[in-house]
Amino acid sequence: MTFLKKLFLIIIKNQSKFKLGTDDPYRTLTDEDLVKKIIKDNNPMLFGRLYDRYATMVYNKCYGFAKTKSEAEDLTQDVFLLLFVKLNTFKGNSKFSTWLYSLTYNFCTNYVNRDKQKKIRDNSVPVEDQNQNFSTDISDADLFQMKSGKLEKALKLIDPDDKSILLLKYQDGVSIKELTKLMEISESAIKMRLKRAKTRIIEIYNTQG
Repeated sequence: MTFLKKLFLIIIKNQSKFKLGTDDPYRTLTDEDLVKKIIKDNNPMLFGRLYDRYATMVYNKCYGFAKTKSEAEDLTQDVFLLLFVKLNTFKGNSKFSTWLYSLTYNFCTNYVNRDKQKKIRDNSVPVEDQNQNFSTDISDADLFQMKSGKLEKALKLIDPDDKSILLLKYQDGVSIKELTKLMEISESAIKMRLKRAKTRIIEIYNTQG
């Protein structure tokens, strides 16, 4: 961890623990109003309130992509540093929590894609065929009937982009409409990516012993 990153996190964590009782004047602010105030006042100390609200959520999302708790903690710190830099790009087109989910997933997806040690099991069925049309539709019920242990293993093997959209849709309940805004692609493209991801996760799931 760089010195600048460590210093930033120390400041944020210390500030986030200061005056967070009932006398906290920012306690009743919505996420969106808090973000507006942080940007307007250019106040990095106030960012600590946002950290308090979402540190656990971001860590849990990062943990789904990480190999160890330590790696998940590092990813969490990186996400909040990125959030601090990009906070002024939040336009309010979706809920802040949804926007942060997307930011976290995208960061983790890019991280995994850069990881040269990432491997896919040899016996998984390849589906990345440019000519395929995904004619077999996978119902949501098929996903919900999966055993959690095998599903967790399959999620570790699936392509990070597919994993990201599946988690956003089925774990965090982000709607198709919200996904189009977050990913800036058409509704039909979202549905095709979801269909591809569901096909892939079931194929990998079925290879598990």
